[in-house]
Amino acid sequence: MLARGGMCNGGLHEQLSYLIFISLCVVMKLKTDDIKALRLITAIKTPYLPDGRFDLEAYDDLINMQIVQGVEGVIVGGTTGEGQLMSWDEHIMLIGHTVNCFGGSIKVIGNTGSNSTREAIHATEQGFAVGMHAALHINPYYGKTSLEGLISHFDCVLSMGPAIIYNVPTRTGQDIPPRVIHALAESPNLAGVKECVGNDRVKQYTDNGIAVWSGNDDQCHDARWNYGAMGVISVTSNLIPGLMRELMFGGKYPSLNSKLMPLMEWLFHEPNPIGLNTALAQLGVARPVFRLPYVPLPRAKRVEFVNIVKEIGREYFVGDKEVEVLNDNDFTLIGRY
Repeated sequence: MLARGGMCNGGLHEQLSYLIFISLCVVMKLKTDDIKALRLITAIKTPYLPDGRFDLEAYDDLINMQIVQGVEGVIVGGTTGEGQLMSWDEHIMLIGHTVNCFGGSIKVIGNTGSNSTREAIHATEQGFAVGMHAALHINPYYGKTSLEGLISHFDCVLSMGPAIIYNVPTRTGQDIPPRVIHALAESPNLAGVKECVGNDRVKQYTDNGIAVWSGNDDQCHDARWNYGAMGVISVTSNLIPGLMRELMFGGKYPSLNSKLMPLMEWLFHEPNPIGLNTALAQLGVARPVFRLPYVPLPRAKRVEFVNIVKEIGREYFVGDKEVEVLNDNDFTLIGRY
């Protein structure tokens, strides 16, 4: 290849530039492969103080619990972490904090996606500047675009570093079809897809060598063991990281999957992260503080959660306090923060 391109006969500067380019490609490929190797990624919760600011002490404790229980990566400021309720300054600060405190022990994937390409580019530049290992990118929502517009949008952000594309049409109002993903797969920075459409779609990608993580906890066991998914990007692992690791690493385990199904169904009774926020408050892992428009699940569902915890076993859940029902007036709802 060097001879055909004439580089062997070129000057030292040209040869060095070429070697540096090749080295950078190899390093980036290794980084992308590091992300592709992950099996269990937690879409991590963002806890709050009573005034609505981040509770970094509770956040750090929650991340530590994930690391101890074998979680390999975290999505910071995703839907579960309520990135949609953050300013970009808060968002990038939390990504940087996570990298600084835990980047040597767990992969940090920053949600820097946006429905504005300009904002997605700017946030992704900042995220990589503070050290995140990869980005998570959603397709432009609400003010939707064409399929060619999707490809152009993602091309802009994929050029900056490893990324996972997130397809969740129930939230965005627009499916990212396989044609778009296959076009993007030409980029060495595409680590894979977080897919929420279902396991038939998962198989379409895995059959073509594209890495996929299930975005549906209730389907992730079958996605992993029957449809070829790399693993899961999970909400439930905030609560039971050890059991979710067993589900992703321990081979087919339908009895465990069935045992966890009531918890997964409970978590998504209302739009995520309402159930998770309520559960972590009941476990005493996060303060019962909600940034509006999220509000806690009603008392009857909180009683149901206590029973689910007892059925699975308190020892499998994060934290060391007894699970409580909590009263309605124990919760703080904040509209200004």
